[in-house]
Amino acid sequence: MSAGPLVLLVLMGATQGLPLGEPKESWGYVAVRDKAYMFWWLYQAESPTQSYTELPLVMWLQGGPGASGCGYGNFEEIGPYDTFLRRRNTTWIQAVNLLFVDNPVGTGFSYTTDSGAFAKDVATVAADMMVLLKQFFGSKPEFQETPFYIFSESYGGKMAAAIGLALYKEIKAGSIKCQLGGVALGDSWISPVDSVLSWGPYLYSISLLDEEGLQEVQGSANEVQEALKSGQYVKATDLWSQTEDIIEQNTDGVNFYNILTKDSTFAGKTENRKQRSLELGNVLLGKLYQRHLLPLQRNDLSALMNGPIRKKLKIIPDFVTWGGQASDVFANMAADFMKPVIDIVDELLEANVNVTVYNGQLDLIVDTVGQENWVKKLKWQKIEQFKALKWTAVRMGQKSLETAAFYKSYENFSFYWVLKAGHMVPSDQGETALRMLRMITEQESP
Repeated sequence: MSAGPLVLLVLMGATQGLPLGEPKESWGYVAVRDKAYMFWWLYQAESPTQSYTELPLVMWLQGGPGASGCGYGNFEEIGPYDTFLRRRNTTWIQAVNLLFVDNPVGTGFSYTTDSGAFAKDVATVAADMMVLLKQFFGSKPEFQETPFYIFSESYGGKMAAAIGLALYKEIKAGSIKCQLGGVALGDSWISPVDSVLSWGPYLYSISLLDEEGLQEVQGSANEVQEALKSGQYVKATDLWSQTEDIIEQNTDGVNFYNILTKDSTFAGKTENRKQRSLELGNVLLGKLYQRHLLPLQRNDLSALMNGPIRKKLKIIPDFVTWGGQASDVFANMAADFMKPVIDIVDELLEANVNVTVYNGQLDLIVDTVGQENWVKKLKWQKIEQFKALKWTAVRMGQKSLETAAFYKSYENFSFYWVLKAGHMVPSDQGETALRMLRMITEQESP
């Protein structure tokens, strides 16, 4: 379904007019399984010199699992408008066509009418996305020859790796006509235990833990590792949550998503935690949901999505509330949460698919040290050549003296260290993220 012009939107009681020259967009639902429907939203690229068909297509995947790319990624990070419907100066549609998908099923405006239809692992998530992409590229043949990149954030990176590999196989089999340009894993939950084991030393090195606190955090992290070694994945998730509790207690409530701020949209309120625990029927899942997913559905964004945006889209079923099934998505994926997918990244690299890892300097939940540690575990035959390289500084202009990031790249593998950014890199450093996007999609050199 194509969008017509929207002249006025009503947001939080105030009338707000959208500017002229709206981006061209379309959206729709795809039935990926019986009683399971996924929502997508596409923005065409806006370039003063090139047609949108000459520019890459990027699919953005949010984390959670259960966080909405059509909501958070779109309005809080990289879409053409922010949550107040003001034009974003660093929107990615300046450089690429942008496809948001609410996945897994039940996320955002996606929904299921059967409680047994929620995904329980990344294999199901990937299979569902293949159904959606087959229909998408079939209905929009103008994108079949366009370089297609999968960008992601947080748990979205774990899903992106699995989806990228599944897509590579479908393309090779001739089932989907698409030009896979690469997969970009942003602050991604690829190897949870490597993050957890690095939390203590990282916080200690920046004076956010004392020695006693370090020992306490490390002891708890070691228990997570032992649970994983014995295949007790649900127990590992429980212990992971306990490790987060210990960190909060010892650091006076550090923000897991940006260590320099205590303004934590992500810091929990007891009443919210109790309410969500009752809904999930599980105190642990309630705590995790509140800490890591509820902030991505905060009140102003929820009001926008369930009010003006819903009216604009016109196809959202009456019984569907944006984010209404997010807790079910999160709960159903609990047993898969702590499982690593390093092997999938290895398969992508061996298949010669371009893989980029990028990470915010100030992130804790997926800290850069942990990312570097799982990268060292790759069995890719060229990993030693990559590790031997020195990184290169990225600046925002030829005359700029400030370093925005570092990167290094060897053949089809790249790593970007993004400075002054937390977990949500495009939100914290929009200009740097846009520059990085152009570099990864081969539109700009360092």
